Amino acid sequence: MSIGTTIKSIQDIMRKDVGVDGDAQRIGQLVWMLFLKIYDDRESEWELLDDGFKSVLPKHLRWRNWAADPEGMTGDELKDFIDNTLFPKLQNLSPRGDDPRGYMIRSVFEDAYNYMKSGTLIRQVINKIQAGVDFNQAQQRHLFGDMYEQILRDLQSAGNAGEFYTPRPVTEFMVRMVDPRLGEKVMDPACGTGGFLVNAVEHIRRQDVKTARDEKRLQASIYGYEKKPLPHLLATTNLILHGIDVPLNVRHDNTLSRPLVSWGPKERVEVVVTNPPFGGMEEDGIENSFPAAFRTRETADLFMVLIMQLLKPGGRAAVVLPDGFLFGEGIKSRIKEKLLTECNLHTVVRLPNGVFNPYTGIKTNLLFFRKGTPTREVWFYEHQYPEGYKNYSRTRPMRIEEFDAEQAWWGSEDDGFAARVQNEFAWKVGVEELQARNWNLDCKNPHVGEQVSHDPDELLRQYDAMQGEIADLRDQLKAVLAEALERQA
Repeated sequence: MSIGTTIKSIQDIMRKDVGVDGDAQRIGQLVWMLFLKIYDDRESEWELLDDGFKSVLPKHLRWRNWAADPEGMTGDELKDFIDNTLFPKLQNLSPRGDDPRGYMIRSVFEDAYNYMKSGTLIRQVINKIQAGVDFNQAQQRHLFGDMYEQILRDLQSAGNAGEFYTPRPVTEFMVRMVDPRLGEKVMDPACGTGGFLVNAVEHIRRQDVKTARDEKRLQASIYGYEKKPLPHLLATTNLILHGIDVPLNVRHDNTLSRPLVSWGPKERVEVVVTNPPFGGMEEDGIENSFPAAFRTRETADLFMVLIMQLLKPGGRAAVVLPDGFLFGEGIKSRIKEKLLTECNLHTVVRLPNGVFNPYTGIKTNLLFFRKGTPTREVWFYEHQYPEGYKNYSRTRPMRIEEFDAEQAWWGSEDDGFAARVQNEFAWKVGVEELQARNWNLDCKNPHVGEQVSHDPDELLRQYDAMQGEIADLRDQLKAVLAEALERQA
């Protein structure tokens, strides 16, 4: 049985439970159970590798001792154990000696809940997980991303806007081009379920990790923040699964809530890779953490200002942003001016429609920049659909091989990308022209004439994207008018 099928069958069982109301609660219930199962799988590995290994969990709280036996606790006994023993102990777990895993487990259970009321149905779910999920098998580890995508699709249908699964080809390409190396701090300030961080870990391991000491340095160099408890739990689980034994540097926190100036030199990093939430608004007051010139409630705009603050001089970033950031005026123009005058925005990869379906139809872009030297020219590359594609779908997803053309064209930053040439998909624009355009980065491909599509599906996608952008602008206008009225009052 595939992982996706296992997840679906588990959710079908949960629908029978009167305590679980809607997809969001079903997913939260599933994720803490998966965490304990996966953590137990990892403990089995640690025991094989280290004869002196001792679990930070008391014996009776380890998955293998209360959940793994399909004929074990059930009914009221199981329900009572989870509610009155398991959760209170995990939420107050302390480290054992110098092993910080206790802090890590406590942090991921601080906002976890057992919603299910039926101990009999809980046992059925546990048995499905025990039989269908074994991440000690390398093949199933690679399928964990598929499970994430299924969970996030369900989150989207549950109305949790802003939860985006970044396709693995996009995360892998961005990490490959920004090229984090051993000894560099890598951060995702809006890490979601940890996809960028996992790709960075895999990239650095392939390039640089040769010894146990190298691995220890790598584990200490990965940083992430996620403000929502469920994605944070998923990110922690994902990193443990990929060999980051104690991801203490991946924290449940909102990086936008800290005053911008409080991010001092010691917290700055060499590499940022991220897909910050876009199309949403931050809660009232968050914008006051930023200088007056950049105060807005639009999440992606605030993250761009934060990323520039987080980078060390010479640090580099790869960021996913919507088209609205490229052509936006007002505060967006001021942010772009700061970006192009304080950083070298050397490349913008323009992605086609459908990359982030079904979460959003808005067109997106990948921005690559280095802090410390101003931009002289920006290269644009228009990513193409594979031959025969008009859009991406679940059965025809994006593939990493599609980025071979960009990678072959990319060249080296060391010589200022001297090998790059303009072609039918690539062009460059000087910073003087961009300044004259009031920092509008929505630069059309000059090698392609104005094209009008008459495909009904394409026109509908364009209409949906425009409606999203119009709603975004309307929300921003409402926020500005409300602030103006408050000042008059």
